Amino acid sequence: MKRTAKIERQTKETDIAVSINLDGTGQYSVRTSVPFMDHMLSHVARHGFFDLSVKAKGDTDIDFHHTVEDLGIVFGQALRKALGSSAGIKRYGEATVPMDETLAQVSLDLSGRPYLVYQVELPKKYRLKEFDPGLVEDFFRSVVNHAGMNLHIRILYGRDVHHMLEAIFKAFGRALDQATAVDSRVKGVLSTKGKI
Repeated sequence: MKRTAKIERQTKETDIAVSINLDGTGQYSVRTSVPFMDHMLSHVARHGFFDLSVKAKGDTDIDFHHTVEDLGIVFGQALRKALGSSAGIKRYGEATVPMDETLAQVSLDLSGRPYLVYQVELPKKYRLKEFDPGLVEDFFRSVVNHAGMNLHIRILYGRDVHHMLEAIFKAFGRALDQATAVDSRVKGVLSTKGKI
């Protein structure tokens, strides 16, 4: 069974298409009109071994908020569709990723119940060209709500904002790879309720 999905979403603010193959090799093509998100989503694909295609246009002349938030919506919807019934998956994933002076931890459960814990304190003085690092929380909140995922993100320590966010996305990709992995020992879904 192929675990793939393609979702397209158009609004007056954004036009987004996401294709994902959960059983890929980490190939990606990401063009979101928000360069920093191109960089971050590429890490998710590469470190999660997902084949990922993302094309997005948005009202970035106003700001990046609509585009980043809607990217999360469509990514979450594509992930949920690709998982199907979630039969056979490990369901849980965890990764701790260092990046120079930074250490990021991501734990997740593909439970069908959305919940985000985002414990990320960024330095008060930061600069990432025009990108507001606070939008990363909005991205993950959209992913969580539309994938039906319980997601905990923590920065244990760090100094450089780019490193902090990049470590988060790499850890997210690795944790998601674990959680979506099929385990032959899992019959149906990994729940005593028999349903996710």
